Amino acid sequence: MAATNTQLSDSATAPVTQEPILSAPPIPTATPAFSPLYQQIKALLLQSLEAGEWKSGAAIPSEQELAARFKVSQGTVRKAIDELSIDNLLVRRQGKGTFVATHAERQVQYRFLKLVPDEGDATSEGPAQRQIIDCKRARASADVARALGLRHGDPVLQVRRVLSFGGVPTILEDIWLPGTSFKGLTAERLRNDNGPMYALFESEFGVRMVRAEEKIRAVLPDATQMELLAAATNTPLLRVDRISFTYNDAPMEMRQCLYRTDKHHYRNELH
Repeated sequence: MAATNTQLSDSATAPVTQEPILSAPPIPTATPAFSPLYQQIKALLLQSLEAGEWKSGAAIPSEQELAARFKVSQGTVRKAIDELSIDNLLVRRQGKGTFVATHAERQVQYRFLKLVPDEGDATSEGPAQRQIIDCKRARASADVARALGLRHGDPVLQVRRVLSFGGVPTILEDIWLPGTSFKGLTAERLRNDNGPMYALFESEFGVRMVRAEEKIRAVLPDATQMELLAAATNTPLLRVDRISFTYNDAPMEMRQCLYRTDKHHYRNELH
């Protein structure tokens, strides 16, 4: 310990030599994550879809034209279009080109309906018989406002309908839509339309649902739900709470579905 003290004392009286000043290591800064070129082209194509450059059902430019527009190879454009096709945003038609997908497309109609019969598939029962119970203007509750990115009390459209298969009430849906985006939608308009509801939203209001998030739980029906679904008090139902989004992740629909599962099941594919 004494040697150590002496050394410190000696160094205190020794001539001071100038040591080189070492700069502090640079502070790490956030850098944008690398994005493959085809992903960048996919993002640009999405921007054009969001901006309405190509309407639902319309053909988009050829791969060669898009490659020239973005100054990339056709292979890069093809890979971007492939991903948008997998996402059901574009549809390739052999010998005709690539088109903006619509909810009227057969392969898209059942994209958001995951309830299938125990025997057969989603198409084997044919179109559901739809009964519009109610369609009215309302004010957004706190939960609805939060889900749709609105303010508490903003106008919303509230729809209730029952879907039946083979004459058996199977699905009860409560739907909330932003009032300003769906101005003019009425119960009569819904009853007179024979296509998918999302196809109507797309063609009449310019709102295309491109993805959804769901939460699922088992519940028992209340008195009104029992009556509408012709279910007994102790009938277990599958409740699916869904938020559907249009381009740019804008929430456009809150939907609460009650499913009877005595002859159907919820089917999903995980990749």
